[in-house]
Amino acid sequence: MPATGLNFRQQFRHHVGSYLTRETVILALLAGLALVCFAGVTGLSRLYHAQQESLGNRWFSRGVVDLNGQRFDRAVVEFRSALVYSRDDYAYQLNLAEALMGLKRTGEAYAYLINLWDRQPEDGLVNLELARIAAQQGQTEQALRYYHNAVYATWSDDGSGSTSDNLSRDQEVRRRDTRLELIEFLLKINAKTQAQSELIALAENVGDDGAQQAHIGDLFVRAQDYEHALAAYRVSLKSNRHNATALAGAGLAAFELGRYDVARPYLQGAAGANSDDTQSADRLKTVELVLRIDPFRAGVSAGQRDQAVLEDFAAAGERITSCSGSSASLPDLSESWVKMKPQITLAGLRRDPDLVNKAMAVVFGSERQTSASCGSPTGMDLALLLIARLHEGN
Repeated sequence: MPATGLNFRQQFRHHVGSYLTRETVILALLAGLALVCFAGVTGLSRLYHAQQESLGNRWFSRGVVDLNGQRFDRAVVEFRSALVYSRDDYAYQLNLAEALMGLKRTGEAYAYLINLWDRQPEDGLVNLELARIAAQQGQTEQALRYYHNAVYATWSDDGSGSTSDNLSRDQEVRRRDTRLELIEFLLKINAKTQAQSELIALAENVGDDGAQQAHIGDLFVRAQDYEHALAAYRVSLKSNRHNATALAGAGLAAFELGRYDVARPYLQGAAGANSDDTQSADRLKTVELVLRIDPFRAGVSAGQRDQAVLEDFAAAGERITSCSGSSASLPDLSESWVKMKPQITLAGLRRDPDLVNKAMAVVFGSERQTSASCGSPTGMDLALLLIARLHEGN
């Protein structure tokens, strides 16, 4: 091969090699530059997002302070400012909804809350707030559903950095408080049977806590479940047997159950511990009357029974006389009483024990009838009416 051809090839290869080397270096430099630019952009992006997050958190923290201080108008502005930097933040939206609730802007709050419920239907606070809105709007079924969800829901950490044990206790407190709110709602709508069921569950959860059991006793009384009310008050009195409120509650519950011998010591304790408790003092007087003039009470001697019948029969006659003219049927009642009166003596009662039942039938009938036609009885007449109810059907 001629020398000129060989030199040409060598020169061509040299130029190609130089070109490729130069292009490789350029590409490497460009790639390096691109990496540097990408890292820079990434860093700037991270810095930007960090600044956005910091600004959002700053507004959120201010909002929390104002929300806790019930400065709801300021809190709304601050939570909205926080959402500018993080539009979908769950905590920001939830706290904004609470602030709106504080301002009674229920419609706006509901829009946020129902969206949050779709995202986390097990959130306790969201369910509680939705229950409150439904209750305000008279939507009973929805309110009950959300309240029950809240009672059994997950309650998140409040951000205080609590330990797991403290967090568990905090969740139990929130569930208990939610159930109490549910019970208040049930009592307000007169759903007493449902309220009683919730109270039974609550009483089991609070254990021997005296203050809580006394409160539960009060709620049982409002639900007219006097049996469970008495049990709750008794648990409360184990921790403080001189608690005037629990004593009064126990006395009232036993009184309503017709357990007058049980009611008496509680009412004595309540009246003695609190001189301003006139209701307990009045119930105590009635209880003592009932226990004294009830001829059918267990353990009463024949002499005490006959004496009680005489006293009761005379009181019934006075009640009939005082109510004369108030009812068209009272003359018949008066006639029955007058016809029997000559027989109702100590000697007559001793000779004919059946007269006790006959006389008390007239007494009970007169007290029931006069109570219906002449207004609520007091004193002796109230005691006799209670005795009549106590022995009804016997």
